[in-house]
Amino acid sequence: MAPYVNDVAVRWSDQDAYGHVNHARVVTLLEDARTGLLFDAAARAGVAAFEAGLLVASLEVAYKRPIAWSPAGVRVLMTAEDVRAASFRVAYRLLLPDGDGDGSFDEAKPAVTATTQLVPYDLATERPRRLTGEEREFLAGYTA
Repeated sequence: MAPYVNDVAVRWSDQDAYGHVNHARVVTLLEDARTGLLFDAAARAGVAAFEAGLLVASLEVAYKRPIAWSPAGVRVLMTAEDVRAASFRVAYRLLLPDGDGDGSFDEAKPAVTATTQLVPYDLATERPRRLTGEEREFLAGYTA
């Protein structure tokens, strides 16, 4: 299946003293992209259970090259991996504009690769819960 694609704005304030997006802000860009997948796209598909509770269990980020501010922002490609009964991972490839001004992004050289392990969570009982059939079906649409 095709990855979920989300273009995310980079704020001027995301830069550090070296003119690159700060590492902590990169995690925020990934979070912004992920909400597009798990809340916006899922809701459009009729899957609202993720909004009821979802916890980050782990996060791994590999920085491949610096991210400078650009009016085009960044493009984040996401796929679902390792979908289990009560957890799944989102894999990310954060792409930068290719620099030729045509609005395309350089897929050959991601600036960041990352994964987030997520656990569905029942806020009322304060306990992890199993993925619903609808959630599993939704994630299957983005499984690499």
